[in-house]
Amino acid sequence: MPKHGRKYREALDKIDRQSAYTPAESLGLVKETSYTQFDATVEMHFHLGVDPRHADQQVRGVVNLPSGIGRQVRILVFAEGEPMRIAEAAGADYVGSDDLVEKIQGGWLDFDMVIAIPQMMGKVGRLGRILGPRGLMPNPKAGTIVQPDDLGQAIQESRQGRVEFRTDRGASLHVPIGKVSFSVEQLLANFLAVLDAVLAARPPGAKGRYVNKIVVTSSMGPGIKVDVNAAQGLRAA
Repeated sequence: MPKHGRKYREALDKIDRQSAYTPAESLGLVKETSYTQFDATVEMHFHLGVDPRHADQQVRGVVNLPSGIGRQVRILVFAEGEPMRIAEAAGADYVGSDDLVEKIQGGWLDFDMVIAIPQMMGKVGRLGRILGPRGLMPNPKAGTIVQPDDLGQAIQESRQGRVEFRTDRGASLHVPIGKVSFSVEQLLANFLAVLDAVLAARPPGAKGRYVNKIVVTSSMGPGIKVDVNAAQGLRAA
């Protein structure tokens, strides 16, 4: 195992690793302990009391971040005809059909989100092996398969800070909630929006304690434990 560098160790010294902090305290520490030269991404990490091997215990959803995501989201839309014109007018970065399918099959992946209208899924389905492992395959549960009339709104929400989350094999969720340059208040608003969405997505098969652990961190920075009860109490308030 490689050892952490001096800057990481200095950041870690500012944290009491035996303690769990309130959401505001933890986000303040994320900002204080970030040492990168770039504007690092702030992330929430959940460990949930579910077993993703069972279909009725998978957690997946989308959330609109009130403070935005803090970065440019490159949006690709599969559409033809009038929906194509709607997508272009709404500001999608790439819009097309067979041309984009062929380009992606050739190895091009310079986009962050894929949205499709239902009529295009027969063609988009051919890209499942490429887009699926990257979390880019359009899905109605993620709000990325939309009717033509809803296309403009879906693109605008994605641009403003709409993010998808889903459990991995270890029953964990990893969700970006902004940048270190955001204020604590902005990060906290996004934190609570994500927490609301994750709690609302509790699957019917989940028994007992649902949220076991929440950690916040910045790119390359140390993880900071959040007091789950304090977070849920703040949400309730």
